[in-house]
Amino acid sequence: MANKFRALAGGSILAAAALALVGQQSVLAVVTDMNTTLADVFTVADTEEPAPAPTDAPPGLDQLIAALTVVDELPTVPGYDRDCGKGNGCVFGTSWTDNYTGPDSHNGCDTRNDILRTQLIDVRYKPNTHDCKVISGTLNDHYTGTTIAFSTEKPSAVQVDHVYPLARGWRAGAATWTPEQRVAFANDTASNLLASEGKANQAKSDQGPDTWLPPNTAFRCEYAQNYLAVAAKYHLAVTVGDVDAARRECTR
Repeated sequence: MANKFRALAGGSILAAAALALVGQQSVLAVVTDMNTTLADVFTVADTEEPAPAPTDAPPGLDQLIAALTVVDELPTVPGYDRDCGKGNGCVFGTSWTDNYTGPDSHNGCDTRNDILRTQLIDVRYKPNTHDCKVISGTLNDHYTGTTIAFSTEKPSAVQVDHVYPLARGWRAGAATWTPEQRVAFANDTASNLLASEGKANQAKSDQGPDTWLPPNTAFRCEYAQNYLAVAAKYHLAVTVGDVDAARRECTR
């Protein structure tokens, strides 16, 4: 799958992998009891009376939504712990590792720098790092619609966002995955990682489109589509509110 975030300026993009999922049934297991079914955990949205789909929805959006498991709300699933210190869960592996299965893995650069060097412009590298360590650059931020200068003197100005947040993913099905699958998801440079303004990333936190949308209204449709595409790719559940937000923002 092509790295869509490396070409976001080209317009709204639905992940090809998500479209390939149309017609398949997403299945989630429950961490606390492997014999428990999805219906036992999720209150699944009423499928007999779905919200009417606007006729002017972007091509592919309805197909994408049809491939998803849509629930009223995500359950509380215990065990989420990103801390990798001694005695902690480290459920998504070491942050920004290069040791995972997926695009840009095992290339000698950590995932954060992979994103910075591909999504920033006017990039400068620390000497003798094989163009891995980004020390400065400029971000045309999609979340805010502003231009942000990045430098190692103030690294928090630009952060790397998980479009489908890790904590939310844990509740939506990732808790049942193998550690290797979770590490690959956390470092998916092709689908789930986007350089963004630090404050916007912090404001978003672990929310989905049902409760958070980018301040830049021109990017809201594409953000919602990207979120749903990641969910489809990884068979993660989404909420009714997520779907409603996508339909609303993509039919304005």
